[in-house]
Amino acid sequence: MPATKKKFHISRVLIHLIFILLALTCILPLVIILSISLTEENTLITYGYSLLPKNITGYAYSYVFSGASSVMQAYGVTILVTVIGTFLHLLTTAMLAYALTRKEVTARNKISFFVFFPVLFSGGLVPYYMLLTKYLHLKNTIWALVAGGIVSPMNVIIMKNFFRTIPESLIESARIDGSSEYRTLFQIVMPLSTPSIATIGLLTAIAYWNNWMQCALYIETPKLYTLQYLLQSLMNNIKYLQANAGMIKGMEQALLGLPSESARMATCILSIGPIILLYPLIQKYFEKGLTIGAVKE
Repeated sequence: MPATKKKFHISRVLIHLIFILLALTCILPLVIILSISLTEENTLITYGYSLLPKNITGYAYSYVFSGASSVMQAYGVTILVTVIGTFLHLLTTAMLAYALTRKEVTARNKISFFVFFPVLFSGGLVPYYMLLTKYLHLKNTIWALVAGGIVSPMNVIIMKNFFRTIPESLIESARIDGSSEYRTLFQIVMPLSTPSIATIGLLTAIAYWNNWMQCALYIETPKLYTLQYLLQSLMNNIKYLQANAGMIKGMEQALLGLPSESARMATCILSIGPIILLYPLIQKYFEKGLTIGAVKE
């Protein structure tokens, strides 16, 4: 008996050590990025990367915020696009998935084919660009940033399978009580599907937040630049100026002193800051989503 207890404790220690190591592999890169963003550029060139900053400075952040109005405006555009896009994505996905689970929908097999066909075959970027610019006239509008992610076939499949775990008797009882399909979906089905909605919502929000391609393709107005595209443009400008420093007389030293590596890491911190705060808020739904449906009664 004592040997069994000792073995049990050793196994628990090993499990904790494994998870601690996994946690460190996720946390340490973020700490290093933060350290680099707070380190002077010349120190990085001399000593390289370190876990703790050797010569702390906020010059990289001050340089990034040198156009503070444009950065804050880009933050506002990105937040607006993320909120609107995620809401429309969840609404469209839930309604479509619910319709595909109802046996009363006579054309649901045909609709399923048109929904899932793009998973295997896609028209490509050129037809999509022509659709948004030539026919829908969405170029240089905020809707061009939203339209690309309103529907995801894979998320429809995931939510459709989740809706099928809801007892049919519950929906039938709601109908007997006079509930409409919209009321059944929004007041019964969706509240019971919170883990699925929260998981898909987070992944969709991250996709919208990190998307810079849509802005590069469809936006030419600076006031509609997203945060990711603005920060990428900033880094490209720094590289261009440093590469051509010799062509600008009297500016070589100033241009070579621009915070290249530290500014790159500062932009990473600024871009992941707000979106990373979402996970703690919906962590419990992730845990529930992993276990729900695991046991078949």
